[in-house]
Amino acid sequence: MAVTYQSSGVNLEAAERSTKAIARLAKSTFNSQVLREIGLFAGFYKLDLQKYTSPILVSSIDGVGTKLKIAFALNRHDSVGQCLVNHCVNDIMTCGADPLFFLDYYAVAGLDPAAAEQLIGGMAVACRENGCALIGGETAEMPGLYSSGEYDLAGCIIGAVNSDHVIDGSRIEKDDVLLGLPSTGLHTNGYSLARKVLLDMAQVSLTEYVPELQTSWGDALLAVHRSYKTAIESVRRLPGLTGISHITGGGLVGNTQRLLRPGQALEVDWQSWSWPPVFTKIQQLGGVDTEEMRRVFNLGIGLVLLAHAADVRTITSALKQIGETAIPIGRVITAS
Repeated sequence: MAVTYQSSGVNLEAAERSTKAIARLAKSTFNSQVLREIGLFAGFYKLDLQKYTSPILVSSIDGVGTKLKIAFALNRHDSVGQCLVNHCVNDIMTCGADPLFFLDYYAVAGLDPAAAEQLIGGMAVACRENGCALIGGETAEMPGLYSSGEYDLAGCIIGAVNSDHVIDGSRIEKDDVLLGLPSTGLHTNGYSLARKVLLDMAQVSLTEYVPELQTSWGDALLAVHRSYKTAIESVRRLPGLTGISHITGGGLVGNTQRLLRPGQALEVDWQSWSWPPVFTKIQQLGGVDTEEMRRVFNLGIGLVLLAHAADVRTITSALKQIGETAIPIGRVITAS
């Protein structure tokens, strides 16, 4: 019997079916700036030069880490697709940019068209919510490299900002206030530690309802990484805003100090907010040191705005108008 690509583990017919479904989902995210449909060797996007008169392109690439392991275990793939897009959107919006278009990389041992459609469907939902076009990507079937039923995932986003609207932390001053915005859970970071504690040590069931969480472990761990697009848009042009930090791997301090100049440091009031129960449970079940929790997880604060002290009321009022609560959680100090 002649050897074929399919007998080697690559199903071209399944790939063709998936490509058609993906093209349909991607098209649902298109706007007037997208110039070609999915299918060519590259995506085409026309920059609006009336809106961006002095444009700077802003890019980011990221993944969702071992949150994928939870998706595999529960055979639920839409939320990690949403997480991927929202994570990337938040990253570029910390710089003042608008998300323009998104591309994904999806690598799998053997293509499952139903799972792929769930996954890309989640990306399409988030792209529509964020006004971002999904204009292309790569689906790679690589038997022998990944375990059956598993895949890896990455996303690349391109945005734009006018040069006079860039936010880069260069205006941060001593005594600027840190304003924390709530997260929706772990977002996309700390899952290797969470899985070690919950699945290896405590051996919880992902389908088990947990009264303290008011949901199951699986639902809590697959909660969608929220997009802060609306919140950022409401304050990014206010003169008192000096920096924005997306709290991902490295925790609150590790991410926010990336904005500071030499001689500046952070003073965080760790008592100014309460940890959501999912973090408390992880610490209790694993006996994780508090400093390690702060270094690994967002602990309920997914975004930090830095603002001049005199402008805090203006910024919190703008956020309140869209139903967002900002908590003062610290300030910028002189490094010792």
